[in-house]
Amino acid sequence: MTTLEKVRQRAEADAKTYGYYLHPDPEFLNDLLEGLKKNEERYGYPSCPCRVASGKFEFDRDIICPCDYRDPDVAEFGFCYCGLFVRKDVVEKKLPIHSIPERRPVEKQARAYAMAPEVIEKPARATVGVAEETAQVKKKFWYCKQCGYTVFREDPPYICPICKAKRELFAEITIGAFVRG
Repeated sequence: MTTLEKVRQRAEADAKTYGYYLHPDPEFLNDLLEGLKKNEERYGYPSCPCRVASGKFEFDRDIICPCDYRDPDVAEFGFCYCGLFVRKDVVEKKLPIHSIPERRPVEKQARAYAMAPEVIEKPARATVGVAEETAQVKKKFWYCKQCGYTVFREDPPYICPICKAKRELFAEITIGAFVRG
């Protein structure tokens, strides 16, 4: 079982690595860390405490903390969607924390809502088709043209975890072109 202290240490280490800070309000921060801990116990991975997870790793990969959307959110607004990671100007109270737009694509949110057992216990007939349709994930190989990092997933990350290149510098690798006939 994951302890709250381990969750805190992981978050602090990640924040320090990227020049971020954790939310300055200790009570709010504790609630976020509790959410991460609970999600890790529930799903086996620390999905974002402020988003609905499907419980399927391959569908939730983009919202495993730190999520794919953290760096663009912090760069643009000074803090991530849930407020766990913040810039120095937020800690110094030069920039207030407020709600920001959700970057996670609507189709990924819909898939999570359709599959999350705690949200929909018995799906209505109309939602069964949505769950079946959204369960079909088409993964692709992506590589960063700047550093060569490769990843196999639905979409490229917003920011390369190695060199911090933006999503636009990722290209799809097509496998079929290398098959001999």
